[in-house]
Amino acid sequence: MADTDQCVVSRCRHERGHITDSRFHGDSYATAESRQIFCDTCRMQRWLDIEVVLAASQADIGVIPADVAEEIGRAADIGRIDLDRLRDEFRATRHSLVPLLRAFAELCPDGTGDFVHFGATTQDVQDTAQVLEMRDVCDLVDRDLRGVLARLRTLAVDHRDTVMIGRTHARPALPTTFGLKVAAWIDELCRHVERLSAMRRRVLVAELHGGVGTMAGFQGHGMELLRAFAARLGLGVPTVAWHTTRDRVAEFVTTLAMLVATLARIADEIRTLGRPEFGEVEEGWQHGQVGSSTMPHKRNPEACEQVVVLARLARTCATLGLEAMIDEHERDSRALRLEWPAVADVSHHALAALDVLCRVLDGLHVHAERMALHVRQAAGELCSEALMLTLASRVGKQHAYRLVYDLSQAAQDNGESLDSCAARCEEVLDHLHEAELATIFDPTCQLGEAATLVDAAVAALDRTVGER
Repeated sequence: MADTDQCVVSRCRHERGHITDSRFHGDSYATAESRQIFCDTCRMQRWLDIEVVLAASQADIGVIPADVAEEIGRAADIGRIDLDRLRDEFRATRHSLVPLLRAFAELCPDGTGDFVHFGATTQDVQDTAQVLEMRDVCDLVDRDLRGVLARLRTLAVDHRDTVMIGRTHARPALPTTFGLKVAAWIDELCRHVERLSAMRRRVLVAELHGGVGTMAGFQGHGMELLRAFAARLGLGVPTVAWHTTRDRVAEFVTTLAMLVATLARIADEIRTLGRPEFGEVEEGWQHGQVGSSTMPHKRNPEACEQVVVLARLARTCATLGLEAMIDEHERDSRALRLEWPAVADVSHHALAALDVLCRVLDGLHVHAERMALHVRQAAGELCSEALMLTLASRVGKQHAYRLVYDLSQAAQDNGESLDSCAARCEEVLDHLHEAELATIFDPTCQLGEAATLVDAAVAALDRTVGER
């Protein structure tokens, strides 16, 4: 993008780096789109846009003249306001909206500015603006999450039958497939798609209730005005004021934090499986990338690590969102001011994590031959369950377990494979012939319903993304 971008949500123009928090100047922490949403100038333009919608809604129901609302609409351009002067006014008044309202009113001709912000309170405007920001973020997150899922779908289908070691407690356990591992990622992310969809109805609502939530300032037109206001903005209509009822914002923040945690689990698994001692998958690498300033050979999994970092940062936002639920009376800025950084930050983290993981998946190398090698090397222990269960049908579960336990522990102590130990064990040979043992110790015969489960996850994904 160019250094100066046209904002997609308002008429302002802003410098790319002009955002709420200087920590997010790096591409690792924010996408260009999230910068636009939370740019300070864009946020003030959004406040003006809401004042315009308020005036238009009041004109709709006859509270103010239609021509007044039109003049207010024509004047609502942040580019016409002296931002340096405005900054000084913010410092002098110590109020987060009044200086902007004064500057805006001055732009409105023939006294029409007297009808700006008629009957509303500051938090009506700022809460509604924040909801619009959250809606923009939800749209982007939903789009990018579906992009991640599309990439994972391809991986799952391509590696439906790619056998690998299934590991529990960081040790070889049983055979599985890489496709099934990816299917588990898909299944979890599909629930996030559903959460985002369900959250919209609860969270994306307007706020327009006046000073303490009674709507007294709207002189008997409160509910009618709220419905008109919400309709113009494409938002839901809340039952009562939510100035100190902050569960909606907490749900938004925690839902995004949960999403990023899932993305981090995927990224961290890729990072782990990419370690040289595994070498089963590999993050893409291009000539010119640098892994270390002093060790030229390094190809560090920086992208996967970054997703984990973003998840840890997102978790701190969830804490702020929950803290903001604890406030008092009918208004409480102690809670509200916690939300402003929490909403912006978790949005940056979520969109950045989705962007980074998409790039990881686009460049991911799956080394199926390495997975197969590891399976062959560990085939004996990977098939201990199959041996035990087959024997259990002949001698009973508990006796079979003790027998295979003793054999497998002795094999590990002596540096042997379980299959070779089993082939010499008279008690095993009393119940199983050579052909049965060959099948038992073939990991590809011990995959259970893995392929069916992959197919089910892919089918569920197709239903989920097709339901929008």
